[in-house]
Amino acid sequence: MKISVKWLKDYVALPADVEELARKLTAVGLEIEGMERPGEALRGVVVARIAESVQHPNADKLSVTQIDLGGPDKLQVVCGAKNFKVGDKVPLATLGTKLPNGVEIKQAPLRGVDSFGMLCSAKELGLSEESSGLLILPAELKPGTPIAEALGLDDVVLEVNVTPNRPDALSHLGVAREVAVATGATLRPPEPKLSESGAPASEKVKVRIEDATRCPRYAARVIENVKIGPSPQWLQDRLKACGVRPISNVVDVTNFVLLEYGQPLHAFDLDKVAGQEIIVRTAKPGEKMTTLDGKERTLSPEDLLICDRDRAQALAGVMGGSDSEVSAGTTRVMLESAHFQPSTVRRSSKRHGLHTEASHRFERGVDLDATVPAVDRAAALIAELAGGVVAPGRVDVHPQPQPPRRVTLRYGRVEKVLGVAIPEAECRRILGVLGFRSVEEGSGQSTFEVPRARVDVEREEDLMEELARVHGYDNIPAKLPRGLAELAPESATAEAERRARQTLSGVGLSEVVNYSFVTPRTLEILGGKEQPVALLNPLSVEQSVMRTSLLPGLLENLSRSVRHQVDSVSVYEMGRAYLRDPEGGRGQHPATREVHRVAGLVWGLRGGRTWTQKEARADFYDAKGALESLLNALHVDGARFVPTEAPAYHPRACARVELADGTVLGFVGELHPRVTKALELPRDVFVFELDTAPLYAAARLVPASRGLPRFPAVLRDLAVVVPLELANDEVRRVILEVGGPLVEDALVFDVYTGKPIPEGRKNLAYAIRYRSPERTLTDAEVGAAHQRIISEVNQRLGGALRA
Repeated sequence: MKISVKWLKDYVALPADVEELARKLTAVGLEIEGMERPGEALRGVVVARIAESVQHPNADKLSVTQIDLGGPDKLQVVCGAKNFKVGDKVPLATLGTKLPNGVEIKQAPLRGVDSFGMLCSAKELGLSEESSGLLILPAELKPGTPIAEALGLDDVVLEVNVTPNRPDALSHLGVAREVAVATGATLRPPEPKLSESGAPASEKVKVRIEDATRCPRYAARVIENVKIGPSPQWLQDRLKACGVRPISNVVDVTNFVLLEYGQPLHAFDLDKVAGQEIIVRTAKPGEKMTTLDGKERTLSPEDLLICDRDRAQALAGVMGGSDSEVSAGTTRVMLESAHFQPSTVRRSSKRHGLHTEASHRFERGVDLDATVPAVDRAAALIAELAGGVVAPGRVDVHPQPQPPRRVTLRYGRVEKVLGVAIPEAECRRILGVLGFRSVEEGSGQSTFEVPRARVDVEREEDLMEELARVHGYDNIPAKLPRGLAELAPESATAEAERRARQTLSGVGLSEVVNYSFVTPRTLEILGGKEQPVALLNPLSVEQSVMRTSLLPGLLENLSRSVRHQVDSVSVYEMGRAYLRDPEGGRGQHPATREVHRVAGLVWGLRGGRTWTQKEARADFYDAKGALESLLNALHVDGARFVPTEAPAYHPRACARVELADGTVLGFVGELHPRVTKALELPRDVFVFELDTAPLYAAARLVPASRGLPRFPAVLRDLAVVVPLELANDEVRRVILEVGGPLVEDALVFDVYTGKPIPEGRKNLAYAIRYRSPERTLTDAEVGAAHQRIISEVNQRLGGALRA
């Protein structure tokens, strides 16, 4: 938010150094992100009066002027503009001045006549994009006055970073209060003085609130006989300093009070309000209205509207309507100052894509008690600047008044919580300046009434936070916290998750973190059976549902990488998927059932491009190998990869990952061509996704010691011809089972199809390692075990020993 230092001085005494002011505001939590000095670029430019002007002797288009700067001597300046007359006040750039456009003013003869400066246009001063001759200044300005002072640009504008929990600081008065508490100065809020006459406002306009939850309060003032015109220069200067474009005196006053109090206002042309009645209600199905930006909007029944007898006149808290806007012919004005429910305004603002100064404040919470002072202040200013007559009284509809929140502060706990002792008197002073009123005193404690502007203060710790930030975080000594003598042991799940991350990173996969919100289209394409949970207020269509799988995020990572000409992608993610729960949202039941998963994706060149080896593309076994490494790192024994089919996977390369007891962990395989085509992805994409809860439960995180073998191993190869659809795991399981305690391991090292292997069959070659922990095996023992294995493979699996 932009805060004018010149404007801020109206409410509180400021430090002489604006840098000191910035430091103090930052120290109390209002970070100053930048400072603008609009008049800095106009240093050396002053107000000048054209005392004389004659034709240049050597140029028809030039004039030789004598310039009065308020001193005894005149200054000769050659000028090419023709839109001035003798006696006009204009800007003069004196010698040595460097203008915003980079031009440096030097003494130089122009067609033989010396010129000692330059008379400037608004464009040359950087004040306008268009140039129509010299900038003619108001006649009352004194020659020699710096132009920045004359134009109200001798100001410093602070860019204040106001966090969402501090809507009270979204105004000059709010920031002035922070200055007062930080410096000890006295806050001087404006005191509007109203001169009222005529019939009461309650006879000129009626207000009815139909939804008191969404609109707790609505106040209105009526001003008649106004004359719409431009605002005075001081008001325009203040609005411009804060980035607001002046429009007219009435509209400018509403914007001025918004920036002053933080209370949004709206001005209606009362003659355009049908029935002279205001009705606050929700929209009807299919109802439409045209907002001030000229767009017709179809309204939702969730939208809160400000209506007259016949139609909607404003989208409450967001933007007014074009039907009743103040125009040049307006003579009767009704001022609206209302309080709206933040969530209602936020949803309407998002729904219609409208973010305004009003909605920005209402979304965060506006001071309910500022409703009346703000409308009175605006009415007084309109009467002063637009010549209006204020109707006596105001219409103030407040159906369900609620007492302010009260919070008790125990002074003895301040030091225990903050780590520094703050005297009780200082605590009272700080909270008093911030607007917290003590309403009840007790032994060592006080109960404070919380200003309605402070929507962030709900409990005792919030009051202590106020004390800490004002007392100064730098004044709190650094101390080690008192705690347990030893830390609690890390949970098994945390250890398992760390090992999983280390393993996947070690095999070449990079970790990514994606949003939990995805587009429903991707989930539909992947063929998931779970119905996703939709968001009530999504950021966009692409992020409108909670993910039921981690794969959509990884596929988006791949798509973005391919668009940037990346030749290989290997990534993984650990996070939660959100599944619909029939009982979700009822009572204390969570809205969704959350499951923790790990998912990965590999595509492209294996290992990237390198001169040390031939290029090879990643395949199914790269993804499967990553999972095997993960299972080995967690010491999960007996896990199997069972060929299967799943909606998102290619039938030729898909396996179900299950534990020895049959618990399914997830799937690994190649994405189905249907999926890659629909999502415009390259072919040969391999992914996996596992539930981590059963995986971590099966992990053995404390490895068991095993001694080194004392006796040598005997190696034998076995080549068997089996049906083509038979998996390696089935054959290996039979080998290990039949070989009993003598077979230490069996590793497949060759797979072959083709002649002379019959069609529909394949050759699997295994390296079998025999070893006994008790003795050296004999050839006879190994041969017998080997023969038993061959026999069982043939009988159980329909295999045959390859000749």
